[in-house]
Amino acid sequence: MRLDKFLTECGLGSRREVKKLLDNGKIRVNDIIVKNPQANIKESIDKIEYDGNKLEYKEFRYYIMNKKGGYITATEDPKEKTVMELLPEWVIKKDLAPVGRLDKDTEGLLLFTNDGKLGHSLLSPKKHVDKTYYAKLEKEIGEVEIKKLEEGVDIGGYITQPAKAKIVGEKEIELTIREGKFHQVKKMLEAVNNKVVYLKRVTFGKLELKDMELGEVREINLEDII
Repeated sequence: MRLDKFLTECGLGSRREVKKLLDNGKIRVNDIIVKNPQANIKESIDKIEYDGNKLEYKEFRYYIMNKKGGYITATEDPKEKTVMELLPEWVIKKDLAPVGRLDKDTEGLLLFTNDGKLGHSLLSPKKHVDKTYYAKLEKEIGEVEIKKLEEGVDIGGYITQPAKAKIVGEKEIELTIREGKFHQVKKMLEAVNNKVVYLKRVTFGKLELKDMELGEVREINLEDII
């Protein structure tokens, strides 16, 4: 593999950025400073270091984002802004794609990976991956409506699976679902005569949004996901 490709795969930046690192003597291959970006290396054998830190080649990459509203969940679109535009330059975008979908106006936790097998597995109905949403509502909701949400409601020819719902504030709830139907949370609240005015996903399986700033992106490991 070319050295500059290896360095970008390790997340050190774009080809242009890693060239600067090479020019500045920041990269060592087998304890020797190498400045040629086209130098060939054996990524599984050679010791490549950046500022004394050993770099590790990653075939698969995993990132989580606290998605902003106003962006559609797609890799490209001729008319709309996509979540790919929110990814910082240091993220290696080759073959990267979001797992699942958040509506354009929905904020919160979104997973990206180039591990297509994992992405497919997480979205499989057989896996029953829980997804928790925080929602602000148009009006207050009572325990009767909460129970209906938990038991399953008709969202247009489809009865939702059992869910978990709890009131967390005035006109605020948390709703945990296993499916990922189009506009599902919004339709579920409409089914109990309410309306979502703000929606944020706070968990996806084991992943939690926690203290991530809006628009922030972090690299994670496979062990964080499964």
